[in-house]
Amino acid sequence: MEKLLHYVWKHRLYDSAGLSTTDGREVEVIDPGLHNTNAGPDFFNAKVKLGGTLWVGNVEIHDRASDWNAHGHDRDAAYNSVVLHVVGNADAQAADSHGRLVPQMVLAVPAYVARNYSELLATDTYPPCYRIIPSLPPMTVTSWLAALQAERLEQKTEAISRRAGMKAGAWEEAYFATLARNFGFGINGDAFEAWAMNVPLGAAAHHRDDPFQVEALFMGQAGLLQDEAISPRHRTEAAADGYLQRLRAEYAYLARKFGLSPIDCKLWRFLRLRPQNFPHIRIAQMATLYHEGRTGLSLLLECRSIDDVRQLLATHVSAYWETHYTFGSESARNPKRLSGQSLNLLAINTAIPMLFAYGRHTMDESLCERAFELLDSLKPETNSIIRTWGECGLKARTAGDSQALLQLKLAYCDRRDCLRCRFGYEYLKRGKKVKN
Repeated sequence: MEKLLHYVWKHRLYDSAGLSTTDGREVEVIDPGLHNTNAGPDFFNAKVKLGGTLWVGNVEIHDRASDWNAHGHDRDAAYNSVVLHVVGNADAQAADSHGRLVPQMVLAVPAYVARNYSELLATDTYPPCYRIIPSLPPMTVTSWLAALQAERLEQKTEAISRRAGMKAGAWEEAYFATLARNFGFGINGDAFEAWAMNVPLGAAAHHRDDPFQVEALFMGQAGLLQDEAISPRHRTEAAADGYLQRLRAEYAYLARKFGLSPIDCKLWRFLRLRPQNFPHIRIAQMATLYHEGRTGLSLLLECRSIDDVRQLLATHVSAYWETHYTFGSESARNPKRLSGQSLNLLAINTAIPMLFAYGRHTMDESLCERAFELLDSLKPETNSIIRTWGECGLKARTAGDSQALLQLKLAYCDRRDCLRCRFGYEYLKRGKKVKN
């Protein structure tokens, strides 16, 4: 329950009357301090009065007082500035590295907070705080969703920056890898990113004018031209597939020329995947985009509206793939263009985060502002998570809202991290007695 004790101290959810140290001095909390999430005491620069004397320093919190010694604080000079040791159970005394006894205070978690916290942890219904959502003040909802939206964009920015770092700071390649990852539309995202990081764009640029060579390089680097990548029931037809044989010959030439090697074809997943999302189709679509010169970051930076983004990313497949979903298996003719919903998802998960991340990198606030504006101009995503929030009384009005709700579910609800959630705070303080 130590996390809950931290929470009660930080948010002052305790009865301030009658607080005293274990040696009988009255305690008045002026400022609980700044919560420290790194090494060292739990709260910095707290202000407390002990027996009428004001102390300014740090506060350490433990479930049991004996944890002070168990954690080695009695030998660590970083804890010599602790002016108050807040504990749930004073089962021992605490002394700093100079032997000075540290004042201790037992802090009880109010019964209503403990009860509410237990309810949040025990509730199987998602989300745990669903009972209070309809009664939340609009300002609380709006401000928390705005913070969550920014948090999600920051998270995606970190991933994009990591890709740029892996490519020696090449943001063009980071954009290509980010776009590729989201062409995986979830299930094959990791494989698409691994593939994109394995595509030598510098080499591919020499053959950009030839769509067949681009497709050969892309399919070859994905490992999809290998026999083991072809379903056993289609291998006989594939062996007689002239287009596949031409691709293999072209890739063999390019591989020798540039020293290429494919990723493991076993990375690709097909189980319960709609044919439209097969990696062959998505890579063929990306090959078209690349051949037409529409995967460049500079073109994305010129986009001013969602329609601009959609037009930039709208793509199709080459003639062969209009009648195939995999090698050796023909299907009815279909141009296999990206749907409006797919284009919206690419805008939400690729274009907008890229604008935000590059804006941060170049310190161009206008790009960051444009990212938020584009999110607010899009309709919300439709999936089971967003529908569930709607049933609880939280309806998404824009894609910004739906991104915030996804962040809330994935980063807080799934982890039962209610103590960091503003809705969790509202739930925990239910039943608190208000003084007249």
